[in-house]
Amino acid sequence: MGSTIFAVLLPLALALVMFGLGLTLTLDDFARVLRFPKAAVIALVCQMVVLPAGCLGLIYLFGLDGALAVGMMLLAASPGGPSANLFSHIAGGNVALNITLTAINSVLAVFTMPLVVALSHTLFLDGEGSLGLRPDKFAQVFVIVLVPVVIGMWVHRRFTPWSERMRGTVKILSIVVLALVVAAAVGKNFDTLTENIGTLASICLLFAVVSLTIGYFAPRLFKVDADQAIASAMEIGVHNGAIAITVAASVLGNDTMAVPGAVYGVLMNIPAAIAAYLLAKRARRDLPTPVPSVAG
Repeated sequence: MGSTIFAVLLPLALALVMFGLGLTLTLDDFARVLRFPKAAVIALVCQMVVLPAGCLGLIYLFGLDGALAVGMMLLAASPGGPSANLFSHIAGGNVALNITLTAINSVLAVFTMPLVVALSHTLFLDGEGSLGLRPDKFAQVFVIVLVPVVIGMWVHRRFTPWSERMRGTVKILSIVVLALVVAAAVGKNFDTLTENIGTLASICLLFAVVSLTIGYFAPRLFKVDADQAIASAMEIGVHNGAIAITVAASVLGNDTMAVPGAVYGVLMNIPAAIAAYLLAKRARRDLPTPVPSVAG
């Protein structure tokens, strides 16, 4: 009974989170990528290629295997989380770029997540049969990730004053729901968590640090402005654990795969908050000193 309730409520909880995201998006957010082409392309390449490769290296480094390894790869393939914009704002990042990257990543995740999961399933669960690139899995990911976003965008366009009044409330509610999803996943898989807590905590913390570092320094290496690099760092470094948990438990039917997403959902706030503080401090230090006017 508990498993059934968990399987039903989890997609509904994620739908609310993604609906809240949709309320903040317009078609202009997708077009805005043309204003930040270099920053957007670098961030997307890091998100889609570099992070899964880096996560795979961490999995082998820590000796993680089986469903937990697939769960980590699922997390690496997830787009940015709801709190990425908040951390970016605190750090002095370009929040408009954050919104653009979240919008594009959410669309691309529909295609990349099943691909990454299928490949990692072959690597780490080969003895239990290959998942394969099944169309029904694509369809399920599409329904739980993208459809609520589209509905939220439609509501924003059709009922703009109401959606703008509700944005703050829905954003807070989304973060609360995200926390409840993480807590539910932890509670449901407590034995698996306690057996692997040392390894999972270490790999999730290190993955968060690596993601934030790559997200910031890769754009800076290509002369991207600091505020755009900060936005990239938060978008890449703060993954949507709720998507990873929901896809694992509801689409793939494997609760163990949800555990890395739950651990990350708690621990990633530590390096993200530290990074936001340090980047904000650096941004204030780099501000030009105002020249005092001399009265004539």
